[in-house]
Amino acid sequence: MNKIWIYMICIGIINSFIFSRLQELNKVIITESAKGVDFTISLIGIMALWMGIMNIAKESGLVDLIGKWLEPVIKFLFPNIVKSKEAVSYILMNMSLNMLGASNGATAFGLKAMEKMQQINPNKTSASSDMIMFLVINMSSIQLVPITVLKIRLDEGSVNPSEIIFTTLFATAISTLVGIVSCKLMERSS
Repeated sequence: MNKIWIYMICIGIINSFIFSRLQELNKVIITESAKGVDFTISLIGIMALWMGIMNIAKESGLVDLIGKWLEPVIKFLFPNIVKSKEAVSYILMNMSLNMLGASNGATAFGLKAMEKMQQINPNKTSASSDMIMFLVINMSSIQLVPITVLKIRLDEGSVNPSEIIFTTLFATAISTLVGIVSCKLMERSS
């Protein structure tokens, strides 16, 4: 991935030299980097709130309670990790934050979940089917409230930033369902 970014940056710089657009390049670098910093800072509050709520939920035992309710679903999706309570709780926290649209906050819990799944993975050189399923669900991720997108739409002056919620929910539910079915079919064929 780093190589791709380096190539894209080099191509952009070379093109700005070739087409005499150096001043435009400098202007874009300055304005867009400032926008990136502003956007990141504006998300800190939202991310801190949800990370705090999820840590409180974990410490209070709420995540374990939700895990018990969702045990049949978790057993179906991740049949080999049910024994690892820590992996299940990190998966639940990651999925919850992703559903609320706080995917930046979910990353830390996703990494912890993968770490716990790797500990119980019998083949340390390749990903287990549970790890692959988690990655697919994480990438497709049902979005109940796409906080980041709503924030971007609000910042850009949208009259009704929340009008995309139903469409986003429908599209992400379908993509998640297709991902789960694909993983289960691939599991059976291997």
